Amino acid sequence: MNKILTLFSTTAVAVFGVYFKLQSFVFLPVFGLNNGMVPILAYNYGAAKPDRIIHTIKLSVVYAVILMIIGFAVFQLIPVPLLKIFNASETMISIGVPALRIIAVHFLVAGFSIVSISVLQAFSHGFLSLTVSLIRQMVILLPAAYLLSLSGNVNNIWWAFPIAEAVAVLLCGSFVLHVYKKEILPLFQRNTETAGGEERRETGKSPY
Repeated sequence: MNKILTLFSTTAVAVFGVYFKLQSFVFLPVFGLNNGMVPILAYNYGAAKPDRIIHTIKLSVVYAVILMIIGFAVFQLIPVPLLKIFNASETMISIGVPALRIIAVHFLVAGFSIVSISVLQAFSHGFLSLTVSLIRQMVILLPAAYLLSLSGNVNNIWWAFPIAEAVAVLLCGSFVLHVYKKEILPLFQRNTETAGGEERRETGKSPY
């Protein structure tokens, strides 16, 4: 990405570096949320509590999306003060303001992606989470950034982030659905069969 941005100016590279420093304040709370979510999912999976698993995933997605929306709002409303923290010049501000606002668009869906990747890891589907990360970074983000750079406008490059995140969301949604059908849905079925067996034993009825 730095090599692509260098074709325009070193200031564009500096803006990209500033963005990564700023975005950590948005993403780190979500990563912390995930660190607490993963063991909860694993424990309840072992305890065959699918209702708690679904509830935990839903809460995690809601909180992650809320945090990312707050980050999006900050990047949209006060990009200049954020850049001035790093003693940004007028040139850097002129490049940085549209950069922060455009890149921040992907915050709106990134929360779902981050939680989904951790869900995949919690159910021992690390290969699927790795697949999402590799496709997002290597297959979509960098090629999209290069193709957009051919327009000659540095502002177009930043749209590679929302594009890559949109693809990641689609992949995450399909992979999480796969995990739900393979790992979580059988728990509901198993619990239903267990409850039916207990009911038959209590009533003294034969299952045949």
